[in-house]
Amino acid sequence: MVSLQKGQSVRLEKTGGGTLTRVAMGLGWDVRKAKGLLGIFGGGGGDIDLDASCLLFDADRNLLDQVWFRQLASDDGSIVHSGDNRTGAGDGDDETINVDLTRLPANVRTLVFTVNSFTGDSFDRIENAYCRVVDSTNGKELARYDLTGAGSHTGQVMAKLTRNGDGWDMKALGERTSGQTFQDMMGQILGAL
Repeated sequence: MVSLQKGQSVRLEKTGGGTLTRVAMGLGWDVRKAKGLLGIFGGGGGDIDLDASCLLFDADRNLLDQVWFRQLASDDGSIVHSGDNRTGAGDGDDETINVDLTRLPANVRTLVFTVNSFTGDSFDRIENAYCRVVDSTNGKELARYDLTGAGSHTGQVMAKLTRNGDGWDMKALGERTSGQTFQDMMGQILGAL
Protein backbone atom coordinates (compact mmCIF):
# COMPACT_ATOMS: atom_id res chain seq x y z
CA MET A 1 0.00 0.00 0.00
CA VAL A 2 1.24 3.48 -0.89
CA SER A 3 0.40 6.49 1.27
CA LEU A 4 0.24 9.48 -1.06
CA GLN A 5 0.90 13.13 -0.37
CA LYS A 6 -0.82 15.92 -2.30
CA GLY A 7 0.42 15.96 -5.90
CA GLN A 8 2.00 12.49 -5.81
CA SER A 9 1.17 9.82 -8.37
CA VAL A 10 1.37 6.05 -8.34
CA ARG A 11 0.90 3.42 -11.05
CA LEU A 12 -1.98 1.17 -9.99
CA GLU A 13 -1.08 -2.49 -10.42
CA LYS A 14 -2.15 -5.77 -8.92
CA THR A 15 0.01 -7.06 -6.10
CA GLY A 16 2.64 -9.17 -7.83
CA GLY A 17 2.10 -7.40 -11.14
CA GLY A 18 -0.60 -7.60 -13.76
CA THR A 19 -3.41 -5.37 -14.91
CA LEU A 20 -6.12 -4.24 -12.52
CA THR A 21 -9.65 -5.13 -13.55
CA ARG A 22 -11.83 -3.84 -10.70
CA VAL A 23 -11.11 -1.19 -8.09
CA ALA A 24 -13.04 0.57 -5.37
CA MET A 25 -12.53 4.15 -4.20
CA GLY A 26 -13.41 4.24 -0.52
CA LEU A 27 -14.17 7.42 1.42
CA GLY A 28 -14.17 7.53 5.21
CA TRP A 29 -14.57 10.26 7.81
CA ASP A 30 -15.46 10.98 11.40
CA VAL A 31 -17.11 14.00 12.98
CA ARG A 32 -14.66 15.96 15.14
CA LYS A 33 -15.64 15.83 18.81
CA ALA A 34 -16.27 19.15 20.54
CA LYS A 35 -13.67 20.31 23.06
CA GLY A 36 -14.36 21.29 26.66
CA LEU A 37 -17.70 20.84 28.39
CA LEU A 38 -19.60 20.33 25.13
CA GLY A 39 -17.46 17.30 24.39
CA ILE A 40 -17.97 15.83 27.84
CA PHE A 41 -21.74 16.01 27.50
CA GLY A 42 -21.75 14.86 23.88
CA GLY A 43 -22.65 18.23 22.42
CA GLY A 44 -21.22 20.10 19.48
CA GLY A 45 -20.99 16.99 17.31
CA GLY A 46 -23.83 16.09 15.05
CA ASP A 47 -23.77 14.29 11.76
CA ILE A 48 -21.96 15.48 8.67
CA ASP A 49 -23.12 14.35 5.25
CA LEU A 50 -20.09 14.00 2.99
CA ASP A 51 -20.72 12.81 -0.54
CA ALA A 52 -18.31 10.99 -2.83
CA SER A 53 -18.66 11.46 -6.60
CA CYS A 54 -16.90 10.03 -9.64
CA LEU A 55 -16.79 12.03 -12.87
CA LEU A 56 -15.85 10.49 -16.20
CA PHE A 57 -13.96 12.63 -18.74
CA ASP A 58 -12.68 12.05 -22.26
CA ALA A 59 -9.32 13.24 -23.63
CA ASP A 60 -10.86 16.63 -24.54
CA ARG A 61 -11.98 17.26 -20.93
CA ASN A 62 -15.64 16.69 -21.77
CA LEU A 63 -17.78 15.35 -18.93
CA LEU A 64 -19.21 12.05 -20.20
CA ASP A 65 -21.04 10.78 -17.12
CA GLN A 66 -21.20 11.16 -13.35
CA VAL A 67 -21.83 8.84 -10.41
CA TRP A 68 -23.00 10.38 -7.14
CA PHE A 69 -25.78 10.06 -4.59
CA ARG A 70 -28.40 11.20 -7.13
CA GLN A 71 -27.15 8.77 -9.83
CA LEU A 72 -25.76 5.61 -8.24
CA ALA A 73 -24.50 4.02 -11.47
CA SER A 74 -22.90 5.17 -14.70
CA ASP A 75 -25.01 4.86 -17.82
CA ASP A 76 -23.00 1.81 -18.95
CA GLY A 77 -23.00 0.19 -15.48
CA SER A 78 -19.20 0.12 -15.17
CA ILE A 79 -19.23 2.36 -12.06
CA VAL A 80 -21.56 1.84 -9.09
CA HIS A 81 -21.90 3.96 -5.91
CA SER A 82 -22.62 2.23 -2.58
CA GLY A 83 -25.22 4.85 -1.64
CA ASP A 84 -25.39 7.95 0.50
CA ASN A 85 -24.00 7.78 4.05
CA ARG A 86 -25.23 10.85 5.90
CA THR A 87 -23.33 10.46 9.18
CA GLY A 88 -19.79 9.09 8.79
CA ALA A 89 -20.57 6.78 11.73
CA GLY A 90 -18.82 3.44 12.09
CA ASP A 91 -15.45 2.07 11.09
CA GLY A 92 -14.12 1.65 7.58
CA ASP A 93 -15.28 3.20 4.35
CA ASP A 94 -18.44 5.27 4.69
CA GLU A 95 -19.07 5.49 0.94
CA THR A 96 -17.57 3.38 -1.82
CA ILE A 97 -17.49 3.79 -5.58
CA ASN A 98 -16.82 0.52 -7.40
CA VAL A 99 -15.22 0.69 -10.84
CA ASP A 100 -15.00 -2.17 -13.33
CA LEU A 101 -12.06 -0.92 -15.39
CA THR A 102 -12.65 -3.57 -18.07
CA ARG A 103 -16.15 -2.23 -18.78
CA LEU A 104 -15.25 1.46 -19.02
CA PRO A 105 -15.81 2.82 -22.53
CA ALA A 106 -12.56 3.29 -24.46
CA ASN A 107 -13.14 7.06 -24.72
CA VAL A 108 -13.02 7.48 -20.92
CA ARG A 109 -9.57 8.90 -20.25
CA THR A 110 -9.84 10.19 -16.67
CA LEU A 111 -11.93 9.46 -13.59
CA VAL A 112 -12.03 12.31 -11.06
CA PHE A 113 -13.14 11.57 -7.49
CA THR A 114 -14.54 14.38 -5.37
CA VAL A 115 -15.98 14.77 -1.89
CA ASN A 116 -18.23 17.56 -0.69
CA SER A 117 -20.40 18.44 2.26
CA PHE A 118 -23.95 18.51 0.96
CA THR A 119 -25.12 20.25 4.15
CA GLY A 120 -22.42 22.93 3.83
CA ASP A 121 -20.44 21.87 6.91
CA SER A 122 -16.78 22.83 6.66
CA PHE A 123 -13.88 20.41 7.00
CA ASP A 124 -13.18 22.08 10.38
CA ARG A 125 -15.76 19.61 11.74
CA ILE A 126 -14.20 16.53 10.12
CA GLU A 127 -11.33 14.30 11.21
CA ASN A 128 -9.78 11.02 10.09
CA ALA A 129 -10.96 11.64 6.52
CA TYR A 130 -9.34 9.64 3.74
CA CYS A 131 -9.82 8.21 0.29
CA ARG A 132 -8.29 4.92 -0.74
CA VAL A 133 -8.13 2.68 -3.78
CA VAL A 134 -8.64 -1.04 -3.23
CA ASP A 135 -8.17 -3.91 -5.66
CA SER A 136 -11.70 -5.31 -5.60
CA THR A 137 -10.57 -8.75 -6.75
CA ASN A 138 -8.60 -9.43 -3.55
CA GLY A 139 -9.45 -6.59 -1.11
CA LYS A 140 -5.87 -5.28 -1.00
CA GLU A 141 -5.44 -1.55 -0.49
CA LEU A 142 -3.30 -0.08 -3.27
CA ALA A 143 -3.09 3.59 -2.30
CA ARG A 144 -4.43 5.93 0.38
CA TYR A 145 -4.64 9.70 0.62
CA ASP A 146 -5.36 11.55 3.89
CA LEU A 147 -8.02 14.23 3.37
CA THR A 148 -8.00 15.56 6.91
CA GLY A 149 -7.05 19.18 7.20
CA ALA A 150 -9.07 21.75 9.02
CA GLY A 151 -10.34 24.61 6.98
CA SER A 152 -13.42 26.48 5.89
CA HIS A 153 -13.65 24.49 2.63
CA THR A 154 -16.69 22.29 2.06
CA GLY A 155 -15.24 19.99 -0.59
CA GLN A 156 -12.15 18.54 -2.16
CA VAL A 157 -11.15 17.25 -5.54
CA MET A 158 -9.62 14.12 -3.98
CA ALA A 159 -7.86 12.18 -6.68
CA LYS A 160 -7.90 11.18 -10.31
CA LEU A 161 -7.29 7.95 -12.18
CA THR A 162 -5.84 8.44 -15.65
CA ARG A 163 -5.65 5.81 -18.35
CA ASN A 164 -1.99 5.13 -19.16
CA GLY A 165 -1.60 2.59 -21.96
CA ASP A 166 -3.23 -0.60 -20.71
CA GLY A 167 -3.19 0.50 -17.07
CA TRP A 168 -4.12 3.36 -14.76
CA ASP A 169 -2.25 5.94 -12.68
CA MET A 170 -3.64 7.54 -9.52
CA LYS A 171 -2.73 11.10 -8.56
CA ALA A 172 -3.62 12.58 -5.16
CA LEU A 173 -5.01 16.06 -5.80
CA GLY A 174 -6.35 17.40 -2.49
CA GLU A 175 -7.66 20.60 -4.08
CA ARG A 176 -9.82 22.37 -1.51
CA THR A 177 -13.04 23.78 -2.87
CA SER A 178 -16.41 25.12 -1.84
CA GLY A 179 -19.72 23.73 -2.93
CA GLN A 180 -22.48 21.39 -1.92
CA THR A 181 -22.30 19.21 -5.05
CA PHE A 182 -19.67 18.41 -7.65
CA GLN A 183 -21.38 20.84 -10.06
CA ASP A 184 -20.39 23.70 -7.73
CA MET A 185 -16.75 22.59 -7.99
CA MET A 186 -16.44 22.17 -11.78
CA GLY A 187 -13.90 24.99 -12.14
CA GLN A 188 -11.41 23.25 -9.83
CA ILE A 189 -12.26 19.82 -11.29
CA LEU A 190 -11.52 20.93 -14.85
CA GLY A 191 -8.36 22.64 -13.62
CA ALA A 192 -7.17 19.32 -12.17
CA LEU A 193 -7.48 17.53 -15.49
